[in-house]
Amino acid sequence: MSTALERGRALTQKLNPDLEKVLSDRYDDLLPEFSESLIEWAYGRHYARPGLDLKTRQLCTIAALTVLGGQTGPQLKINIEHTLAAGAGRTEIVEAIWQMAVYGGLPAAINGLNAAREVFEMRDGQAASTA
Repeated sequence: MSTALERGRALTQKLNPDLEKVLSDRYDDLLPEFSESLIEWAYGRHYARPGLDLKTRQLCTIAALTVLGGQTGPQLKINIEHTLAAGAGRTEIVEAIWQMAVYGGLPAAINGLNAAREVFEMRDGQAASTA
């Protein structure tokens, strides 16, 4: 049986292979082992659980971050990327964000849609530059 850290690392390899290094470079000097803790706890103990497929978990994450509001913009963008990597389409992402207008209000949904647009445009620009 694998450890939560091993499960978390395996999962993040699918979603964002550089995530642990990015987190480590950004935060481990302030809070040693932050990156490892996040990978173990969030991904290895929560995202890796049975009961929901990864795409559904990621759509739930987008919904939660949208409702929490504009201060979650950076995390929302990262999780939009992760949700695409988990197999969700752009329409599914936009609809999950739009559904949150009922619960978080129109400003939260608009902020979420703006984050999605930025991610989609960035990806489209990267695709165009490699073509």
